[in-house]
Amino acid sequence: MCGIIAYLGKKPAQPVLIEGLKRLEYRGYDSAGVALLGSGAIRVQKTGGRISALEQILDEPNAAETFGIGHTRWATHGEPNTVNAHPHLDFTGKIAVVHNGIIENYGTLKTWLQSEGTEFASETDTEVITALIGYFYAKCNENEGQLNGQNKFEWAVQQALREVHGTFGLAIVCSDFPDMLIGAKKGSPLILGVGDNEYILASDAAAIVEHTQQAIYLSDNEMVTIGPDGFHTKTIDNVTVSKDLTEIEFSLEQIELGGFEHHMLKEIFEQPKALQTCMGGRIDRQNHRIKLGGIGSYLRALTRTKRLILTACGTAFHAGLVGEFLFEQLARIPAETEYASEFRYRNPIIEDGTVVIAISQSGETLDTFAAVQEAKQRGATVLGIVNVVGSSIARETDAGIYLHAGPEIGVASTKAFTGQVAVLTMLAIELGRRRHISSDQADKHVDELAQIPDKINTILTQSERIKEIAAANIDKDNWLFLGRGFNYPVALEGALKLKEISYIHAEGLPAAEMKHGPIALIADGMPAVFVATAGPQYEKIMGNIAEVKARGGRIIVVATEGDENIRAHADHLITIPDAPEHLQPMLTVVPLQLLAYHAAVLRGQDVDKPRNLAKSVTVE
Repeated sequence: MCGIIAYLGKKPAQPVLIEGLKRLEYRGYDSAGVALLGSGAIRVQKTGGRISALEQILDEPNAAETFGIGHTRWATHGEPNTVNAHPHLDFTGKIAVVHNGIIENYGTLKTWLQSEGTEFASETDTEVITALIGYFYAKCNENEGQLNGQNKFEWAVQQALREVHGTFGLAIVCSDFPDMLIGAKKGSPLILGVGDNEYILASDAAAIVEHTQQAIYLSDNEMVTIGPDGFHTKTIDNVTVSKDLTEIEFSLEQIELGGFEHHMLKEIFEQPKALQTCMGGRIDRQNHRIKLGGIGSYLRALTRTKRLILTACGTAFHAGLVGEFLFEQLARIPAETEYASEFRYRNPIIEDGTVVIAISQSGETLDTFAAVQEAKQRGATVLGIVNVVGSSIARETDAGIYLHAGPEIGVASTKAFTGQVAVLTMLAIELGRRRHISSDQADKHVDELAQIPDKINTILTQSERIKEIAAANIDKDNWLFLGRGFNYPVALEGALKLKEISYIHAEGLPAAEMKHGPIALIADGMPAVFVATAGPQYEKIMGNIAEVKARGGRIIVVATEGDENIRAHADHLITIPDAPEHLQPMLTVVPLQLLAYHAAVLRGQDVDKPRNLAKSVTVE
């Protein structure tokens, strides 16, 4: 969740670090800092608040300081303030660390270090890592026979990390080694960008692409040491590992705003193109087939599977719910969707023939990654649906399908949701063709799916109209979102979007459940957003609309184009093109994304950096 950036090269490091931190702002943070090396000493400057506050206290860049580390912190242990901000120094002032993750045994380690005479300045678990490295570094002279040809800095890092339990992405420097940078990873992303006589170590490729497209992705329990003779990778237990350079799949241009006011709005409008890219090469319209090469060798096992479990968090969980309905309706495979954060703690039943599908935009969501590991330990075949190539979940699963939706910078996920649903739809159609539906039926599904991007384009033309609807309702602090069937998960997603960025309280429900309690909330023009498109439950949801309207609710409806009947019942109407019910979520979610976006902007909120949130949740 925190952002890590480190630079070792020929340029002044400070501007590179600050620009890198700005590209990591979307991950969420509440303080920031840098540590710079030049003349042999480490110079640390840090503060609570935004990067703009850090910039105000920074000295002018020093051309001699061509090496440094930077950090944006999302508070876990200790409140967000300057003292708890990273980087942290050890007791000698020689070692500085920035850290993403949580050290679970930091209390025990801190007590032991204090008994050894170490004093602590902060409340963070990170300072414990720093102090532990410093402790072993000071002991190196007593243990020279154990160094095995390593320098004492690298040896001290390895000794310390063997004592640590939890997750970490680390960048570590030592003033005695002013041309050496060490990175280490366990459960938190860390990428090394390899440029022309320069190296950029970061928690996200977004901080690297301005400098190089060439990178290596560290795996768990691996570390990288960068020095004058290049970089070397090994395990924390000092076993050399070979890593291949790979190309970062997106460009700097793709993570710029490109004329839009916010990344979220840009990504909402990118959805037609993102879906075309996601489906390109996979939908063969000429032969009416779907090709999913990433899982090709597992399709027979999937066809025979007795049960599917989809596991995810947040927006990806809502996509998984749509997938559950798709697999059961199109492929006739029993399916269930599990919160990844609960999956590994409830002793899940994994029977022979169970396939688990993990869904994550970043591929780094810690809860989802842990669910993948749990499912594998219990013998399940585990597939991944992720957006970020080379991410931890992509590497840990048996096989998977990439979204190819391009980088998503907005914290509130939009194009990843429609991409996830598109991939699940393609997979469900292909499994249905193999198990249950005729080739003619599959052909029709494929043709209808291919039309979705153009249909989204027509919805996007209503953005200004949706803005007017948001403006008429943002004075209300409690909203309901209601849908049935395939649009029930869309109601959940619409409520989540409004909560995430506008801070309006919203609740998503199956429309029929409203009268089993939540209808008590309806009063005084409370906005109720109904997804009431054409489908088998249309008459039922019309009844739900009447129930809310009779109790004074303000009715906002997402309906199918040409539905004149519903107009009389709606205070505000948004329409979508007609589509089969199982494809509607990719359409009905778009107005709700725009509604949340405009509500947040009109309320003066920072849409791309909502409070307390992070793009990739890499802590438990």
